[in-house]
Amino acid sequence: MKLSKHIEQGKLVYLNQDNEALSVSENKHYRWLAFNSADGEQVIQSVMHKRKPWLLTLPHQTALLMPLLFFRPNNVVELGLGGGNLDRFLTHLSTDIKIQSIEYNANVIRCFEHSFNPEKANINIINTDSNSWLKANNTYPDWLICDVYQSKNQPFGQTIKQLELLIDNINGNTCLSINLPDASDDEVNLCLTVLQQLTKEHRIIYFHVPNYLNIIIHLIPNHWHIAKLLQRNKLSYLPKRLLLKWRKFWLHGKVV
Repeated sequence: MKLSKHIEQGKLVYLNQDNEALSVSENKHYRWLAFNSADGEQVIQSVMHKRKPWLLTLPHQTALLMPLLFFRPNNVVELGLGGGNLDRFLTHLSTDIKIQSIEYNANVIRCFEHSFNPEKANINIINTDSNSWLKANNTYPDWLICDVYQSKNQPFGQTIKQLELLIDNINGNTCLSINLPDASDDEVNLCLTVLQQLTKEHRIIYFHVPNYLNIIIHLIPNHWHIAKLLQRNKLSYLPKRLLLKWRKFWLHGKVV
């Protein structure tokens, strides 16, 4: 059964109607977290497979984690916890990966701890907004992942300012991965241009996620020898089955 059909057959198990209505629903196989946007539309933020909670269930999540083809990150900072799909996947890959997740919404954190962390993954969750954390941060992680839920009504100028903050928090050894949801072609081109101007130490590769509105952008350190790493794969946590599958997916990326 397609995932969309499962979503249609879910029952509501939690609802919080604060400023940004948040709900948790489930059926026999899946549990998912959703927000209600300002125009009343329900947006599915993340979906967890209940029997195998570490599985990635949405295509943009695989695209966002593509750099796992090339390196073994020890220190990962994730902006936007959501339902914790990335965290469950990473901690299942290796207990050596230290994850710090920045989430401003206390209700999201409570939902994750109660409903989306069945294996009690060890994640350092900080309850603050991503921009405040970026301004105060003084260290460079191995991998900075920006997967923050954005309302359609958010001015795109705020996204550009966030890109500038992200660049301030990486160096030549840091990989940066960004989920850019529901952006027009002009907005995507503007983001890519801004990123090109802000950093000369990284190459930029991006993905259009089929049948979704997500654009995934990766800033890969220039000194990574991607072609060799794709062939040898000695620096990957990924099991062989995923390694082969993801390697084919990587070929669909576009170089800026």
